[in-house]
Amino acid sequence: MTILNRVKELRARFNFSQSVLAEKVGVTRQTIAAIEKGDYVPSLLLALMICDVFELKMEDVFVLNKEGEENE
Repeated sequence: MTILNRVKELRARFNFSQSVLAEKVGVTRQTIAAIEKGDYVPSLLLALMICDVFELKMEDVFVLNKEGEENE
């Protein structure tokens, strides 16, 4: 399972650079870049802060990808 996100899409829609979004949530630009690429899964607190910036619910920004998961 992986966590997919729409951070890059939303950041573009709001016309934010990675640096601007990073400043708004208190992390580095590199952290935002890693989240967008899927290389880093944000903490719950950081994910909530990102959602707050975009005024969206968690499920509108982050999605659990169950592809490849075996049925039990």
